[in-house]
Amino acid sequence: MNDRTENLLLALPGLLLLVLAFFLPIGQMLVLSVTGPEGPLAPFARFLSDPYYLGILWRTVRLSFLITLICAAIGFPLAYIMTKVGPRLRLWLVVMVILPLMTSVVVRTFGWMVLLSRSGLIPEMLRDMGLVGRNFALMQTETAIVIGMVQVLLPFMALSILGVLTRIDGRLEEAARTMGCSFLQTIRMVVLPLALPGIVAGSLLCFTLSASSFVTPNLLGGTRIQVLAASIYKSVTTTPDWPFAAAQAVILFAGIALVLVPYIKMTGAKHG
Repeated sequence: MNDRTENLLLALPGLLLLVLAFFLPIGQMLVLSVTGPEGPLAPFARFLSDPYYLGILWRTVRLSFLITLICAAIGFPLAYIMTKVGPRLRLWLVVMVILPLMTSVVVRTFGWMVLLSRSGLIPEMLRDMGLVGRNFALMQTETAIVIGMVQVLLPFMALSILGVLTRIDGRLEEAARTMGCSFLQTIRMVVLPLALPGIVAGSLLCFTLSASSFVTPNLLGGTRIQVLAASIYKSVTTTPDWPFAAAQAVILFAGIALVLVPYIKMTGAKHG
């Protein structure tokens, strides 16, 4: 038995599990989306011709990009700080970043519902400071969704960037400072380009998880502010219209794939 056959046999259980748990459901969803009673492409035509559903799609993409941008803006400085502090403090910072992942996303979202409700801590503080009116509310707004999703996804961004920053030779920054670069110039010209793989990887994680997220947007945004995952759930449970729900899921899957494929090709060409 040669090495290729042995490797294939070792990978076979994982491949079978992947086929049963991923490719088979995806295939069934694709078939279901084109087998509706109104015609093979009727669910897609209905989605793409309805301004309401196009608005949901645009909101999903827009919020996902915004959440990803905020996570990158917070995650990069946080990861950079973790590389510059001592080992003991770095350990505690990593624990603080990872700790929210050990709590259910439902529990964390309910915590944000308490903080962002009309009588919650954050609106009350803003009203006491005179920054907002008495009728100000954060719940069931896009702002609430962004706040909750950033808190959920920030660890993925920070840890992705941290893994790259720890491999950067510190002497490169010292050389840049010796050549006359300021701190911000060193960050912009040396650290950021070298940390770009981690930023891209973290951005992909944040964008894909945000675009497909259901619990946090549904609880913080309510029925008035819907994203695509909530629309799919509504089509299944309320109508129920399985072909239309499957068509929405295919559109969501295709949109995420369009983001992932260029990255896979670029990283495959550079890193094998």
